[in-house]
Amino acid sequence: MCGIWALFGSDDCLSVQCLSAMKIAHRGPDAFRFENVNGYTNCCFGFHRLAVVDQLFGMQPIRVKKYPYLWLCYNGEIYNHKKLQHHFEFEYQTKVDGEIILHLYDKGGIEQTVCMLDGVFAFILLDTANKKVFLGRDTYGVRPLFKAMTEDGFLAVCSEAKGLVNLKHSMTPFLKVEPFFPGHYEVLDLKPNGKVASVEMVKYHHCRDEPLHALYDSVEKLFPGFEIETVKSNLRILFDNAVKKRLMTDRRIGCLLSGGLDSSLVAATLLKQLKEAQVQYPLQTFAIGMEDSPDLLAARKVANHIGSEHHEVLFNSEEGIQVLDEVIFSLETYDITTVRASVGMYLVSKYIRKNTDSVVIFSGEGSDELTQGYIYFHKAPSPEKAEEESERLLRELYLFDVLRADRTTAAHGLELRVPFLDHRFSSYYLSLPPDMRVPKNGIEKHLLRETFEDSNLIPKEILWRPKEAFSDGITSVKNSWFQILQDYIEHQVDDAAMASAAQKFPINTPKTKEGYYYRQIFEHHYPGRADWLPHYWMPRWTSATDPSARTLTHYKASAKA
Repeated sequence: MCGIWALFGSDDCLSVQCLSAMKIAHRGPDAFRFENVNGYTNCCFGFHRLAVVDQLFGMQPIRVKKYPYLWLCYNGEIYNHKKLQHHFEFEYQTKVDGEIILHLYDKGGIEQTVCMLDGVFAFILLDTANKKVFLGRDTYGVRPLFKAMTEDGFLAVCSEAKGLVNLKHSMTPFLKVEPFFPGHYEVLDLKPNGKVASVEMVKYHHCRDEPLHALYDSVEKLFPGFEIETVKSNLRILFDNAVKKRLMTDRRIGCLLSGGLDSSLVAATLLKQLKEAQVQYPLQTFAIGMEDSPDLLAARKVANHIGSEHHEVLFNSEEGIQVLDEVIFSLETYDITTVRASVGMYLVSKYIRKNTDSVVIFSGEGSDELTQGYIYFHKAPSPEKAEEESERLLRELYLFDVLRADRTTAAHGLELRVPFLDHRFSSYYLSLPPDMRVPKNGIEKHLLRETFEDSNLIPKEILWRPKEAFSDGITSVKNSWFQILQDYIEHQVDDAAMASAAQKFPINTPKTKEGYYYRQIFEHHYPGRADWLPHYWMPRWTSATDPSARTLTHYKASAKA
C-alpha cells in the first residue's frame, strides 16, 4: 500500500504543484520521492512508500537497466509475480512484485499485461520510447486511483482525490477530478511538450470471467459440475488459495475480526496458513466496539477458538462523533452508510498503528456483495434478479465498501488485503447457478456457510450468525451507533436547513438530517465535488428510506427472536 502521484504537461511551477503530493503522505510513511522525467521538464512522479516487500530496491518510480525508457509508479500487490517470472524466464533486477509489469509490457503490450496480473493495483506506466502513458486499475478497484485531465492535455493522477483538488492550471480554474474506473486501462499519447491525448479507455476484465492469469496458476485442479459437494470442495480450495497467496510480505500480518461470518473465516484460514508457512509470530486479531457490543462478544469467541493474540478496542459515543470530520476528509465521500461504518474501522486502524507492529491487515470486505449477504437479498424477486444485484454491488464496490476499507486503513499507514475479492474465487462463485447463491431457509450466504460446515474453522454459532451491519454491530442493540448518531445530529441540523436542502445541495439532495450533516462536512473539505458520489448506497426491493440494516423488517424479526 503506497501513494502514487504524477503530472504530465504542467504549466505551473512543479515545486509548488508537488505540495499537493504531500496530501497523501499517510499512504506511505516509510519514504518519499519526487522525480522529474528526463526530457520532459513539466512531467514528474511523486511516491509515498509503505515498505512491504524489498526494503532495499522498492522505491519508485521503478526503472530497470533493461528498459531505461520505462517509468512505473504503482500502488498494489501482484501475487503471481514470481510464477510469471519463472514461467517466462524474466530476469529481475529487484525483488519488487511490480517489476513484473515492466517485463510483461515489453513482452506483450498493455492489454496482455493487465490481464495477467493477479492482485490489486493502480498504476501509471510511462514509455518515453513510444511516447505513451498508460493508466490501469484492478477489477474491483481495491486500490484507488483518481485523475484530472484538461482539454489542452494536462494530466494529473493520484491515489486519492485530495492530492489533486488544489492543483492549479492556467486553462482551468476548477480542475475536474474523477475516479478512474476499476477493471479498465487507458492509453494516452505523450506529446513533445509533455501534454497528453487520450487514445482509448478499455474494460479488460469483467468479474464474472475467469481471469487470463488462471492459465498460469498453481491451484490444484477444480472438479467440474455443480453437484453441491463438488462446489463446496472447489470453494474451499479457492478460498484457501486466496488467503495463502496474500501472505506475500516482509512485514507483520494482522487481521480485523468483527465476529461476523466473513472476517471470522478470513482470520481462521489466515491463522492456519501462517502456521503452515511456519511464521514465527502469533496472529494479532482486532475487534472494535462499545462495551457489550455483539461484535466484541462474537469476536472473542472466534479468537478463543482459533487461538489468536486478540485485541479489543473500546470506544465511546463521544470519540466516535469527534472523528466524523477527519473520517469524511479521509473517505472523500458523504455516503451515509459508508460514513457510519467507517468510524469503527478508522478507530481500530488508528489503534493498530499506534500500539502494534502489524502493518498488513486482512479483512472480510467484498463477501456481502459476492455472496449476497445483505439482508435485503431475502426480498429478491428471483435468483436472476439477485444475481444482477450482486454484480451491480461488485461493480460499485469502489464507491462504497472498498473505498471505506482502503481509506480508513491507509489513513494510518496500513495495507489492507481482501481474500473474498480474489479473482479466481469470485469468478468461480459468480459462475455458479443463480439459485445456488440465494438465501435459503431464511439465512443469507447459505452456500458459504454450508461450505465450511464440517471444517471446524470457526464455532458453529458464528458460522450461522445472522448478518449485523458493521456500524450497528459495534454497539449494543439497546443503543445502536445508528441511534447515537441520530440523537447527536438532531441538535446540529435544524428544520429550516432541511427545508432548503434542495437549493443548497441540488446533487444527491440529503433527505435526512444525518445526510445533511455529513454533506456539510464534505462540502467544507471538497467544495463542488458532490458528483464523486453518483448515488447513495441503499437496499433494494424495500421501501426503506435509511440504509441501516436495522430499518429492515427481516432484521427486526431476527432481533426479537
